[in-house]
Amino acid sequence: MSEPTIAAKTPAVLELEPGTYWWCRCGKSAKQPWCDGSHKGTEFSPKELVIDEARRVALCQCKRTANEPFCDGTHKSL
Repeated sequence: MSEPTIAAKTPAVLELEPGTYWWCRCGKSAKQPWCDGSHKGTEFSPKELVIDEARRVALCQCKRTANEPFCDGTHKSL
């Protein structure tokens, strides 16, 4: 499997309302951290994120986290 593109070396800290979101795994989306379909034709697919109640999240943008889609600090070592 090829490496995803690093979209940013900082997390996207967001207040999310309940709903279903699609986190970009390939790193090529222009709407980071969300999928815009840029992965089409690659081996990547977006990760579904379901939020049950409003909450603040830190989403990975380096695409190297071991806890998709949440930031685990991996970007600090890139």
